[in-house]
Amino acid sequence: MIITAAGRLSSPVMAEFVHITTARSARRIARSGIAARSRGRAGEPGVYCMPVLPSFTLTYQWVRELRRWHSGVLVAVQLRLPDDEPVTVGRYSAPPREATAAQAVAAVRELDDPRGYEVFVPRAIVDTEVRRIRDVPQGVGWRYLPAAHGRRPCPCPACLPRGAYKVANLRRRFPYDEPPRPKSELMTRLRAATTADEIIDVLGELGRGWRGGAEELAYLADHPDPDVRDTLEGILRAYRGREARRLRERLQLSGSSGSDQNSC
Repeated sequence: MIITAAGRLSSPVMAEFVHITTARSARRIARSGIAARSRGRAGEPGVYCMPVLPSFTLTYQWVRELRRWHSGVLVAVQLRLPDDEPVTVGRYSAPPREATAAQAVAAVRELDDPRGYEVFVPRAIVDTEVRRIRDVPQGVGWRYLPAAHGRRPCPCPACLPRGAYKVANLRRRFPYDEPPRPKSELMTRLRAATTADEIIDVLGELGRGWRGGAEELAYLADHPDPDVRDTLEGILRAYRGREARRLRERLQLSGSSGSDQNSC
């Protein structure tokens, strides 16, 4: 407790934050607090949260984005930390800076656009610091990145993990890779290739899908460049048939023989 100038007792000043988590964790959190299961930029365990702001949407801005990574309903855990609690604060895409809890709240409140900002507490949150757990609208906030509305989403595996909501539809609309070239076009390029790098580039494209027989590639098994032979041995996994298996065995045998000769 703190004694005021009037001689009355008052509670210490506390900074308020919200932590978004799954509803199935709510009962455990109310009983024992929030475990330090997240990792900060330096790898230290802790808890991510967001200062309570005058704007409801900005306070709970992470709900929609976090739904991409967590199944089920999300809830908001409101918590209070001492003003002098050491934390870090910053935008998720930039290195954070060290601050106290009160400084972090003030810094985020002063921003013209606090979307994407977060506070990291490098420890667990104890049950006495949990103020309450409340339901929140599941569609509040931004998704993919702040100001993403109207922009083409990035379909890479990091931004659109497999199994997430409507990922299959988004990948069909915005494919991550260019459509594979027809085998006839690739074979024309392969025959015209004059350097090992050009051959390897074409072989890499040939290995992106099932390509049928491997007879047309047999001449490369004797190529003088070992990188070409290694690449050929790897992409033959995408080929069917006895010839593909025979070529792979031949390349593996020649590779092991070459290694034995080099070690002598």
